[in-house]
Amino acid sequence: MHLQSTKTLSNGVEMPRFGLGVYKMTDHEETLQSIDTALKFGYRAIDTASLYGNEVEVGEAIRHSGVPRSNIFVTTKVWNNDQGYDETLRAFEVSLKKLNMDYVDLYLTHWAVPETFEETYRAIERLYDEKLIRATGVSNHHEHHLEKILAKANMAPMVNQVEVHPYLQQQALSTFCLEHQIAVTAWSPLGRGGVLDDPTIVEIGREIGKTAAQVVLRWHLQNDTLIIPKSVTPSRIEENAQIFDFELTQVQMEKMATLNRNQRFGQDPDHFKFDF
Repeated sequence: MHLQSTKTLSNGVEMPRFGLGVYKMTDHEETLQSIDTALKFGYRAIDTASLYGNEVEVGEAIRHSGVPRSNIFVTTKVWNNDQGYDETLRAFEVSLKKLNMDYVDLYLTHWAVPETFEETYRAIERLYDEKLIRATGVSNHHEHHLEKILAKANMAPMVNQVEVHPYLQQQALSTFCLEHQIAVTAWSPLGRGGVLDDPTIVEIGREIGKTAAQVVLRWHLQNDTLIIPKSVTPSRIEENAQIFDFELTQVQMEKMATLNRNQRFGQDPDHFKFDF
């Protein structure tokens, strides 16, 4: 496995296992610089969303990177108040225009809004049929949300992006997704930094000469979870990607498995509320 290793999605599309998340990157120059640094280092996936307000910068950075667009996997998402069938199609047009691209690699429902998430996914299927996106997906969907989609959909979502880290391992959801050929991507793979002082993780890092963050990111990869760690710091962007020259042992993986607390640092998809 290496920085540009991919996972084959259910439709045969290759999705990078490692990418850069750009949540909360709101400064124009800083966003451009962060994406440029990541692409120069070898990252080949960028994960944004309409909510993040930086789709313009993502498109600009990619165009100026010198890396062919076809070599970069771009994900964006439809925000909650833009959901519904027609609304999603319109929201996608806006995102595509901001990105200044002909297509998006992966388009996700951002959260499972109870009244609209099924229709939103139906619109995502249409975008796929029209070849405007290369893969369909959702974000922050529990098993019961996925079951409702699967009951009506022509195809299962190819990706489910959810909060996963050592304190919230989501084993039941991961098993469900595996059974339905849905790849799992972890947002906030480091638990917003909240797991990095854990004594078990720190000790494993000491054993192998790696940082706690590198241990956690490697743990995700060995669990077949795709990851999109966010950073605007060049040294951290580089450090996060230096996880391909070691492997956690089975004993170390077993120790990591004991850390689950079902603890969320973000919101629960069944009880989410946003004031923006």
